[in-house]
Amino acid sequence: MSRSGDANVLDALVDRRIRPLHDLAEHAGDIARACHSMATRFRRGGKLLVFGNGGPSTDAQHVAVEFVHPVIVGKRALPALSLTSDVATLTGIANREGLAEAFAHQIRFLSEPRDIALGLSTDGDCVNVLRGLEKARDLGMLTVALTGGHGGAIAARGAADHVLIAASADPRVVKEVHVTMYHILWELVHVFFEHPGALERDTTA
Repeated sequence: MSRSGDANVLDALVDRRIRPLHDLAEHAGDIARACHSMATRFRRGGKLLVFGNGGPSTDAQHVAVEFVHPVIVGKRALPALSLTSDVATLTGIANREGLAEAFAHQIRFLSEPRDIALGLSTDGDCVNVLRGLEKARDLGMLTVALTGGHGGAIAARGAADHVLIAASADPRVVKEVHVTMYHILWELVHVFFEHPGALERDTTA
């Protein structure tokens, strides 16, 4: 391939990643509202329950550890739990209740209404992530979803209070944007904690 051909391929690969990030920036208000809601729940003593399938299952673990043990020294640790970390529990539920109930079952027994559920689904169509979010809403929890594409069934069914979409059909790009999303969630939640007056308001600016 010629140098110009290499450049064109690289440009296309970069553009495929830049466009969803631009779209993410255009939805900064949605992200801020989600973070404000999360910070409010943490302030009331709530904890974060995170879950996803496959690659997003490791993202769930990543999110949980960053809240519990912040990589930035001096940042406040906040209670969080990944529902994908306990293989014995996951496989036990899947065997008896079915994989679709893998997260909803845990939420039913581990959560309180003041808690937060964060579901990650690359296409928005993961049944067990959808069921987990629906169960969390039934219990009065705050629900946040990170999805891709057009949001899938999670967005279409209004399964979460806040649905943040990585606008790409490429699952690799969606995963990359999700990493950016949940790092922003983590950081902005802490910003609200560092400005306590912001949590007295019902909405963000």
